[in-house]
Amino acid sequence: MKVLIVVRTLKIGGMERVAVNLADAFAEQGHESHLMYFKPRPPQLEPNNERVNVHHFTMSRAIRTSGVGGIIEVAARLLNSVLRKSYFLLSGWWGGKLFHREIRRLERRYGAFDRIIFRGIGTFETAWSFQDPRACYVLENIVKPTPGHAVWLERLKARCLFHNKHLVTVSQGVEKQAATAMQALKVQPRSLRTITNPCPIEDIRKAMVDDCPELPSSPYLLNVARLVPQKNHHLLLRAYAKMRTTLPLVIVGDGPLRNELEALAIELGIAGNVTFAGRQLNPYPWMHHARLFILSSAHEGLGIVLFEALACQTPVVSVDCPGGVRDIMAGELAAYLCEMTPEALSTRVDAVLDTNGYAIDERWLERFSPAKITSAFLQEMPV
Repeated sequence: MKVLIVVRTLKIGGMERVAVNLADAFAEQGHESHLMYFKPRPPQLEPNNERVNVHHFTMSRAIRTSGVGGIIEVAARLLNSVLRKSYFLLSGWWGGKLFHREIRRLERRYGAFDRIIFRGIGTFETAWSFQDPRACYVLENIVKPTPGHAVWLERLKARCLFHNKHLVTVSQGVEKQAATAMQALKVQPRSLRTITNPCPIEDIRKAMVDDCPELPSSPYLLNVARLVPQKNHHLLLRAYAKMRTTLPLVIVGDGPLRNELEALAIELGIAGNVTFAGRQLNPYPWMHHARLFILSSAHEGLGIVLFEALACQTPVVSVDCPGGVRDIMAGELAAYLCEMTPEALSTRVDAVLDTNGYAIDERWLERFSPAKITSAFLQEMPV
C-alpha cells in the first residue's frame, strides 16, 4: 500500500523521531512509504530506510507566492496580534487547499495514497481545511486550551482541527482525555481510537553502540528531553538534590529554560554533579550507558523515551503523570512509577539503585512492534 506521513518539521524531537520511525516501519513492512515535511529549515532527522521517499513542501513559501496567499498571510498575522495563537485559522485554511494541490501533484507521479497520516497538532494547523476520508490525525499529547482564550474561540479552533476527522491518539490516557475535551468543546470527530507509537528496537540497538566521545566515563543518571515546562526539569533537579546517590545526573536536550535550570542547579548546590549535555542527534549511546533513566514530565502523550531507554537495556523510573506513561509502565513496570513530588521521585530512584536496577523483559516492548503499529494504521477506517 502507499502511505504518506505528514509532519511540520524534521528537527530533533520526540514527535518528529516517531514520524521518521513510522515511515521506516512502513517501508520495512514492504509498503511504499512517503514522508513530507513543511518547514524550510534543513532536516535534522532522516529515515534509516533508503526506500522512504522524502518530500519537502515549503508551506510558508507556497502561501506567500500563491496569488491571494500574500493577502491571507498579512490578515493571519493581524488576527494573531489580536487573538494569540490564532494565526493558523486563516493560514491553515489556505494551507489546506495548497496541500490538496500538492497531494494531487504527487499522486500523478506515484499513484493514489491509501493512507495519509498527519502527526502533531502543529501539523494539523498548517493544513486544517484539508478533508479526505483517507486521512487520519495523530494526537501526540493531551488537548489543552490556550490560556486567556474565550470559550467560543476554543470551540472554533477545535472545530477546525478535529471536527469530522479520523483522530488517532498515541495512548489510552490521551484518548480518554481527548474524548472528554471534544465533548466539552462540542466537537464530533469522525472517529477516535488509539494506535501507539512504534519502537524500532533493531535500529535503536544499532545506534546505541555508535562511538560517542562525549559520554561520561563513569556511571550516571539520565534524562532526555527538551528544556521546556512540560518536561518538568525543576522537579527533577529538586528530586536529585534530595537523593542519597552520588551518581551524577546528565540531562540531554536543549531549550528556552536552560539558563533558568542551570541557575536552579547552582541554587540547590548540585551544579557540580549535573551536566547539561545539550541536544544530541543520537541519544541512544547516552541511554545505553546510563545506570538509570528518569522521566519527570508534567504530562506525556506516551513518553517514547521510556521504551527507547528500555530498548537500550537501561532501567527506567517515571513520575505517574497525566497522559500515556502507564501504557508503557504497565504490569511489572508499574512498580517503578511514583507520585509527582521531589520526595517521591528521589525515594524511588534511590530504592531502584539500592537493588542495582532491574532486568529488562523483552516482552514489555512487544506491543510497540513496528509491524503491529503499521498494520493498525492500514486497517479500514472506523465508521
